Amino acid sequence: MNKYLLILDLVNEEASIKQYEAYHNSIPKEIEQLIRESGITSMEIYRYANRLVMEMITDDSFSFEAKSKADQENEVVQAWENLMNQYQQRIPGSQPNEKWVLTKRIFSLN
Repeated sequence: MNKYLLILDLVNEEASIKQYEAYHNSIPKEIEQLIRESGITSMEIYRYANRLVMEMITDDSFSFEAKSKADQENEVVQAWENLMNQYQQRIPGSQPNEKWVLTKRIFSLN
């Protein structure tokens, strides 16, 4: 089991943020199925203002590279990503092709 935390900013407009949240109240079944098939066993998204934090728990079969490749080749995923793009903006300092940015853990209290 692996845990990843990723961040992304939303366009900072209240109506846009509400619409984005509404879409996530019930994501398309095929999107959920593809997420699970990639090895992601749990996914949660949290929001503060326009900043999002996604927690992903994965099994050992998960690979960011394989997920990215599969997503690029899937029309349903591409349609979902194009829809979500209108609500999202890149994190300052991220790469031009980078949406969700993987964070680095700097502290752990175990």
